[in-house]
Amino acid sequence: MKIVFKTGRIEGIKTDAIAIGLFEKEGVDRYKGLDKAIDGLISNLIKKGNFKGKADEALFLIAPAKLPAKRILLLGLGEKEKFTIDKLRQGAAKAGQEMRAKGIKSFALSLPSPTPLPQADGARRKGQAVAEGLILGLYQFDEYKTEKKNGKKINEAVIVLEKKTAEKDIKKGVEIGTILAESANFTRDLVNRPSNDKTPIMLADEARRMAKRFGLSCKALDEKEIRKLKMGGLIGVSKGSKEPPRFIILEHNKNKKGIDTIVIVGKAITFDSGGISIKPSENMEKMKYDMSGGAAVMGAMMAAAQLKIPLRIIGLIPASENLPSGTAQKPGDVVRMMDGKTVEIISTDAEGRMILGDALSYSKKYKPDAVIDLATLTGACVIALGNDAIGMMGTDDKLKEKVRRAGELSYERVWELPLWDEYGELIKSDIADLKNVGGRPAGTITGGYFLSRFIEGCPWVHLDIAGTAWEEKGRPYKPKGAAGVGVRLLSELFLNYK
Repeated sequence: MKIVFKTGRIEGIKTDAIAIGLFEKEGVDRYKGLDKAIDGLISNLIKKGNFKGKADEALFLIAPAKLPAKRILLLGLGEKEKFTIDKLRQGAAKAGQEMRAKGIKSFALSLPSPTPLPQADGARRKGQAVAEGLILGLYQFDEYKTEKKNGKKINEAVIVLEKKTAEKDIKKGVEIGTILAESANFTRDLVNRPSNDKTPIMLADEARRMAKRFGLSCKALDEKEIRKLKMGGLIGVSKGSKEPPRFIILEHNKNKKGIDTIVIVGKAITFDSGGISIKPSENMEKMKYDMSGGAAVMGAMMAAAQLKIPLRIIGLIPASENLPSGTAQKPGDVVRMMDGKTVEIISTDAEGRMILGDALSYSKKYKPDAVIDLATLTGACVIALGNDAIGMMGTDDKLKEKVRRAGELSYERVWELPLWDEYGELIKSDIADLKNVGGRPAGTITGGYFLSRFIEGCPWVHLDIAGTAWEEKGRPYKPKGAAGVGVRLLSELFLNYK
């Protein structure tokens, strides 16, 4: 879909359809010209209660012959006082979805600005939100459908500007929003793909193709190289599967000096059965999503390259399958990690922290200014925070604040959990340095605390995306399935790092 701009009144735009956003109880003041051109039809509908402007309300009208557009979509935006950048994002998504459902190929939209917009970059933020909403909202995963979803596709969306004064900033926002949304959709594709088509080797191949396309450095360490690094956590998790592990390394601005270095680490269990500590069969098919953190790292690297972020960014993705077999790791085993620490395996279903522990140890070789990991780490995080918040823990207040701010801008919001030393008592082992689970109490926190033992001395933040990486019901710009969470959050962090 192409996003273009036109200056003028929306009633003068020649297109298949136009979409206008209306607030609850506001009337049609913002679109008096359009209402007058169609003989007061919109104001009469509002007056008679046929359209109230409630959030997600949508009503299509056949445009009279004298209007250049063929149809008009009235889109409810809810209460004006509660309209935010994310409501704008949602409104754009809803407009696109309604147009596609009607088979419309080209449409123009005019959506109001949130009040207040961010002071310094309000126009850019508005353009970015509209582009993100349109592209994220129109996402469909039909790679495995023999009949594509109705074949309906929008070719062009026109953003209507009444004045040219903010056009440059809005266009810049659309450019950024397009990159972020397309990168998130790339991540969604990876996560939605079934595990028989995304083994660790296949994921590494996908990383190489993406890196070549966008000018990133990429290498994927094989099992022999992983063993040479003594990554006992990654090797141990992989023992039950015939599919060998990979350790994927992506780099942006690899050879540039004098710039900050950020390492992002993503858990990539391409399928998680739980291993010997096997999961219940119900919903196990969704465990193809357990590589969402690694996929988010790939999407964020793709965005960073296109945005030409002036930072050195390294993406580390330990990739493995966690399956039971005669060679699989067992409860009670003791594993030696890359940094020499020993871990008693209590549950083979706490495998994500094992592969991340090795990756975090490896990250320190870059002498990073910041390290951030993303992982569908614990079901306990879903119980604690539901599906709207990412669990955050970390060792550096400044970095946590930057992540929190990026979460608000992207609306991939984080909520901090404590990382007190007392929680470390729960993962002390009688026969090793650590054990990989600490029981039911504070399961998300003990998972984070376990990771903290492998990144000591570096500014670090852990993001548990278990509750946010998969969308069960479908929301305005989050269709059912993979949410692509983390890509836009990390991208906002990169864009506003200083």
